[in-house]
Amino acid sequence: MTLEQERSSSRVPQVPIEDPGLGEHTWRPTDVAEAKERRAERQVAALFVVSMVCTVVFVVAYFAIDIGDNWTTFAGLGASTLVLGLSLAGALLCIGVGIIHWARKLMADKEIVEMRHPAASSDDDREATLKALDDGLQESGIARRPLIRNTLIGAVGLLGIPAVVGLRDLGPLPGDKLFSTIWEEGMLLARDVVGTPIRPSDMEIGDLINGQPIALFETDEEGEPLYEGEDLLVNKAKASIVVVRMDPSDNTPAPGRENWAVDGILCYSKICTHVGCPINLYARKTHHLLCPCHQSTFDLSDGARVVFGPAARPLPQLPLAVNEDGYLVAQSDFTEPVGPSFWERG
Repeated sequence: MTLEQERSSSRVPQVPIEDPGLGEHTWRPTDVAEAKERRAERQVAALFVVSMVCTVVFVVAYFAIDIGDNWTTFAGLGASTLVLGLSLAGALLCIGVGIIHWARKLMADKEIVEMRHPAASSDDDREATLKALDDGLQESGIARRPLIRNTLIGAVGLLGIPAVVGLRDLGPLPGDKLFSTIWEEGMLLARDVVGTPIRPSDMEIGDLINGQPIALFETDEEGEPLYEGEDLLVNKAKASIVVVRMDPSDNTPAPGRENWAVDGILCYSKICTHVGCPINLYARKTHHLLCPCHQSTFDLSDGARVVFGPAARPLPQLPLAVNEDGYLVAQSDFTEPVGPSFWERG
């Protein structure tokens, strides 16, 4: 027989052995005794109810037991850790044991023979598979056992609560921190990295400067930085700006922003309103600012309007003025949240 003939013959389903050596089928007690069937059903439902109780215990313990409680329970483990672990484990274990008990005692129990078939199933095989799945669903008895079905749904549904509650441990809620930065009236604009203030005369038409609030470079009376560590990084990320200068005749200010520029000098947030990437790719002739992440493009001469890409909002603009020493300062904080959209943003 050639190799091609062997391959062809292997694709033909083989006839099953008439007597594979299986013994006679033994019926389970729950198959022949209705009382035992009812008892098994109640046992499965009880396991699902215990799972629900464990889930409720998890949620209550999460809020009722402080992590810093002095009393411990076992092997030096804190009460919060142990109760949360045991309650969540109990919720999952009871669902698993309940499903296994359900399958062993109540679902259909019979031997089947499966024909070998080629790897690529035919349409008939697919239809037969779907029918077998439907038959299995019917044989599981879930449709005619509402007690088991409802308690299982309740146990699995309640398991979503610990997952939601656990999200709290990802970090503190931001509160209103997303709506403001450290910019305030009279704060100097400073060059990024070096921290030197900016005069209008330092900039020529077409220039772009990456900037930060001067406060990020200042120290207190004892010479310690006002912002350092994580606090510095968070405030720097939110308050980063780009300062550009263009011919004043090219600027088309939005209504109410006629006095936000100084001799054609404009200031915008450096954080893209799409997903928060820092941007500074500037086309001097078109006044377009391009985000390198997803190519969102903003027209800085028209209120940072989005002209291309996935960003849905213009860049927030920082209103500028000049102080008595001739340096650029902010008139106020940004009048809208910086960065990408979030659900509480207007």
